[in-house]
Amino acid sequence: MGDTPSGAGQDWLDRKLELPKGKEYRGDGTREELERIAKETGVFVVTGIVEKSGGTLYCGVVFVDPKMGILGKRRKVMPTGSERLIWGFGSASTLRAVTTEIKGVKLCMGSAICWENYMPLLRQSLYSQNVNLWFAPTADARDAWASLMRTVGCEGRCFVVSANQCVKKKHLPEWISGQAQSQSNGDGTGVGRRISQQGSGAAGRRRSTITKTQEGHEICLPIPEGQASATNGDSSAIDSSSVTDDPLSPKQQPFAQPQASSTDGEEFVSRGGSMIVSPLGDVLAGPLWEEEDELLVAEVDFEDCERGRLDMDVAGSYSRMDSFKLSVEGLDLNPPPM
Repeated sequence: MGDTPSGAGQDWLDRKLELPKGKEYRGDGTREELERIAKETGVFVVTGIVEKSGGTLYCGVVFVDPKMGILGKRRKVMPTGSERLIWGFGSASTLRAVTTEIKGVKLCMGSAICWENYMPLLRQSLYSQNVNLWFAPTADARDAWASLMRTVGCEGRCFVVSANQCVKKKHLPEWISGQAQSQSNGDGTGVGRRISQQGSGAAGRRRSTITKTQEGHEICLPIPEGQASATNGDSSAIDSSSVTDDPLSPKQQPFAQPQASSTDGEEFVSRGGSMIVSPLGDVLAGPLWEEEDELLVAEVDFEDCERGRLDMDVAGSYSRMDSFKLSVEGLDLNPPPM
């Protein structure tokens, strides 16, 4: 999306930021490509992005209108777990809802990214803006996620669209999985890559092995000098099962590399779970588990949001604003004009 210092905000949306010399756009053309796809297909696109600001990366979402291009962009305010090693902390000011009209239907859209949906105050900041279409991209494929999405729909009296990827281990690139593609033996089976490889070009590099704890964690350890020198003439990897002297922990167990088979890589690393939920918390489509190529479709009436708020409106009288106060730094909680 291009380097967008200080969040860029409205200036980025309005294309007011300075362009690099000799270029017609900022970044690598991702924005322009998304806008082209939306325009040519006539589809309103909501998708995740990786955004750079200075030397920091942010997990984000953009809203792409077929006619007007990108209407909104927001950054995840709280990276989950180890994501904090990669993503920065986005500004809560980007939680502003986005409005548009599709086929005569006025929509107020917002997005909570992954475990932001577990943050009650963040949810309330979107409810307060009268969001009637809630997008929840996620990487959580647990059963509890479906319950959360039903809660969001019922609590906010809004339609919820949650999307999660369905990915098998074989789909992961080698730099993530740590395993090369199996080489076929011609009979449908293959030989997996050894734990580590060290050719003649790795002279001086410390040799290592992998052990596995009872909890299933893999630990990479240096091989004792004596054992390493005994194998210097072997260009293949050292099997961790041969390293048994002086274990560092009684829980460590030799890690045996499994032989590859025709089912290697078929296990799911993310089971999916995409779904569509009504303003009363009813599941309209999905959850879609362990299906790699499927499309969820639901025909809905957005008047159901207003009907649902007749008995409970957490952004209105039901929130008891005379007793409870919520403020978000840099964010206007008033519903945007439609």
